[in-house]
Amino acid sequence: MISRRTTLAIPALLAATPTLAAETRDTWRDPARGRDLPVLLRLPERTGPAPVVLVSHGLGGSREGLGYLGRALADAGFAVVHVQHPGTDESLWRGGGGMLSVAAAAGDAGRALDRILDAVFVLDQLPARLGARADTARIAVAGHSYGAWLVQTLLGQRVPGGDRGLALPEPRLGAGIALSPIPPQGLPPRLAMDRVRAPMLHVTGTEDRDYSGGGGPETRRVPYDSIAAPGQVLAVLRGAAHGSFADQPGAGARFEDTAYTGRTAALAVAFLRGVWLGDAPSRQTLLQGAPGILQAGDTLESKGLSAA
Repeated sequence: MISRRTTLAIPALLAATPTLAAETRDTWRDPARGRDLPVLLRLPERTGPAPVVLVSHGLGGSREGLGYLGRALADAGFAVVHVQHPGTDESLWRGGGGMLSVAAAAGDAGRALDRILDAVFVLDQLPARLGARADTARIAVAGHSYGAWLVQTLLGQRVPGGDRGLALPEPRLGAGIALSPIPPQGLPPRLAMDRVRAPMLHVTGTEDRDYSGGGGPETRRVPYDSIAAPGQVLAVLRGAAHGSFADQPGAGARFEDTAYTGRTAALAVAFLRGVWLGDAPSRQTLLQGAPGILQAGDTLESKGLSAA
């Protein structure tokens, strides 16, 4: 049973040394591909190099999406880089293409490759763009839905057709956060996930189904179940749907739902601090089922997570 002392310490460990994040919007051009990437930076005001988290939106999203996650991480002392992926971003629906455009983008292997190359380009740019504000020896990646697929792929998930000359798993990444994880396609799950070595937080909901109404939490947990590496954490939030994690402005009520964002952000902070950065109280919180974070009906499980 969790002690009263630990319970009282939870708010402090999740908000230790709170800071106000400074936001900057910019466009980073990749001259090799002639591609412009809208970027939103959230940097803690305190000085010194900060661990970095690269954040990737879902299909039809933008750099403004997942704002709750970026703000919480920046306030907790992380440098956060939200990247927008042209071709799988909000232009799909803002341009009037509707679900046909979204479906076409989802099945386009070239656009999937663009997302991976976007992330590699941003990682290449961090030392020059952020300078002393970034601890580039400590970089994590987070994403929702299609962004979760990117997290899984960058950390080593195999995809049909091979790596296409890319260095995967991406050696600069030390941890991942997958919101609405995507089960591997075209390969047996354990084969697809067998080279993933980094710790990952997987978050889904009991109503987390895909856009066609199929799937659900039983498929969202497939990556977690298929990864043998230690440091895996899975949270299932009661009642959360696919759009509940998106926080995408202008996309409609189901993608702007805030009922689950506080819990998701707190889990992300506790995970990165406790599993990735070695903070003992944060790790203990996860080991004890995240009391003070999760609510009735939510579940949390982990693999290879020790108290040491």
